[in-house]
Amino acid sequence: MAGAKGVRGDGGGKRGRGDSGAGPGLPAADRGPRVRPGAPQVRARALRSYAPGGARPGPGFPSPRRPEMRDHVAMTEVSSLTGRLLVATPALADPNFDRAVVLLLDHDEQGSLGVVLNRPTPIGVGDILESWAALAGEPGVVFQGGPVSLDSALGVAVVPGERYAHGAAGGPRGADPIGWRRVHGAIGLVDLEAPPELLATALGSLRIFAGYSGWGPGQLEEELAGGAWYVVESEPGDVSSPDPQRLWRAVLRRQRNELAMVATYPDDPSLN
Repeated sequence: MAGAKGVRGDGGGKRGRGDSGAGPGLPAADRGPRVRPGAPQVRARALRSYAPGGARPGPGFPSPRRPEMRDHVAMTEVSSLTGRLLVATPALADPNFDRAVVLLLDHDEQGSLGVVLNRPTPIGVGDILESWAALAGEPGVVFQGGPVSLDSALGVAVVPGERYAHGAAGGPRGADPIGWRRVHGAIGLVDLEAPPELLATALGSLRIFAGYSGWGPGQLEEELAGGAWYVVESEPGDVSSPDPQRLWRAVLRRQRNELAMVATYPDDPSLN
């Protein structure tokens, strides 16, 4: 998948379901050259793996919106949720996804892959990918995209403008910038192997994620049926939210249904 780089982390061994460490990592032979002395190694690659399971909503929680074939692009047995947000229900107790907002970058019958949008780390983008630091939006830190392959980095960016989203003056959509692959609307993956100057004038915002969240075939559908996630539309601003810690409540609050009430749910359920 374009937009991913291996970043040397805490090991590449396989971990069990629900482990907060790195999931299946990159083979040692796939480690790439150093970005600069002392910086983690990088290599373009992304792997599909598994993420922790879900939980059923407790009393009073709105049931997650189930995918409907008429709302999404139909596939063999799966409706694609690519580009949508998975918003963790208050009942999802896994610490990896507590109050998580996940942007799905890929979802089909083979599985799903996404990144958590609201898990900033203390590590600056310049500490691991110095050449991309100037293009990273505020806060200019690396985000933890999920518990899988923490030694990999993915770049997600928004390319603003009607030309790229819908086409100018009702005409065909403009050609995508070199080094950027559209995922949904104005949101796309950045090829972190490409020279940053190719995208400097096109990108409106950039986020760098260490690790990602992955589901095997049918696994996400099981978690949706079990009440682990709400499925809602994404907006370009979700990728570059300047206050990611409040993104979970902000996304729920803008919903025009009972989900808006969930935004008021306290962090400590005993206070409810």
